[in-house]
Amino acid sequence: MTRLVTTSADDAAQLHRELERALGGGPAIGLGMLGEQPSEVADGTAVVIGTSGSTGIPKRVILSAEALRSGAEATAERIGSGRWLLALPAGYVAGLQVIVRSIVSGTSPVVLDGGFSPRAFAEATLAMLPGGPLFTSLVPAQISTLLDAADDTAVLAALQAYEAILVGGQALPQPVRDRATEVGAKLVRTYGSTETSGGCVYDGIPLNTVAVRVENGELQIAGPMLADGYLGDPALTARTFTRDEHGIRWYRTGDLGIVEDGVVRVHGRADNVIVSGGINISLDRVERIVRAIPGLTGAVVVGVDDAQWGEASVIVVQRGEALRRSESEQLEHARAAVADEIGKPARPARLILVDELATLPSGKPDREAIRRIATELR
Repeated sequence: MTRLVTTSADDAAQLHRELERALGGGPAIGLGMLGEQPSEVADGTAVVIGTSGSTGIPKRVILSAEALRSGAEATAERIGSGRWLLALPAGYVAGLQVIVRSIVSGTSPVVLDGGFSPRAFAEATLAMLPGGPLFTSLVPAQISTLLDAADDTAVLAALQAYEAILVGGQALPQPVRDRATEVGAKLVRTYGSTETSGGCVYDGIPLNTVAVRVENGELQIAGPMLADGYLGDPALTARTFTRDEHGIRWYRTGDLGIVEDGVVRVHGRADNVIVSGGINISLDRVERIVRAIPGLTGAVVVGVDDAQWGEASVIVVQRGEALRRSESEQLEHARAAVADEIGKPARPARLILVDELATLPSGKPDREAIRRIATELR
């Protein structure tokens, strides 16, 4: 057994040093677990990440040094090696992997201090030039913010400076990706989770050490980057990680999707479903359609109680995102698009404008908080 030492992710330089030791067999790091009693974990463990995701259910994900290194090495094999900009919280797997990738490549990441802004991003990026290939990892909301500021020559130059910008954490709306292509930003859409040591499917193609299959509509992943399980929860570990008849270990993602001609297509969370008028409706699928509409690329779709249908979907969007039509016309546009692709029962019932969309520290939408606001305003 090895000792688990809880630490803060606020000091990226200190975390870098502790992570180097953890990857080399030193004490394991506990992130997002401050205030909890220290404990011991299995030998080979490098990090335990405390996370509740957007569902609010706490988990303690155990990641070995082998898993983290495997993810970083597979990424380098796919997109190349170089210097990384850390612009995400290091206490979450996407930010943590920026540090791991830097360690594996023998470099130190440049840390974006303070709050994220186009000016800060540009200054940090341009200060890294010249110096070989540059990489970073962002969430879609950060990309949208940068694209909105791309008329600033420094921001545009920074976007164009990266060999690849990994984008994950949530679905990347196609209009955002199209805008990025137009300005010369090289985005790579990633899919993965803390349980897979971060993104392990890039632009729909699994990394070379990764296998993806579909069982009863659910995407499952195998590979050396899988977590060992959940600290203190053997039952959840057994439900989430299974072995097939060949002894291959698979992670049950909880996501619905398909694998077609080697390309992984994610349809949404199996548990993010409402029943409206007796019909099951995937809110993730509705949201993807809505986000493809100009003016709604940052929208979040949540389910609320409905007196007539039992449940209904509602579009929530921040006021700062310019609607191309009036609210009623934009809603009708969205309803028509959803009806065309999924069917009339899936049409959103309402569009709600808010001053600010609630987010988790990871940058993902706080869906439960947004749902509560939608319920109150409805």
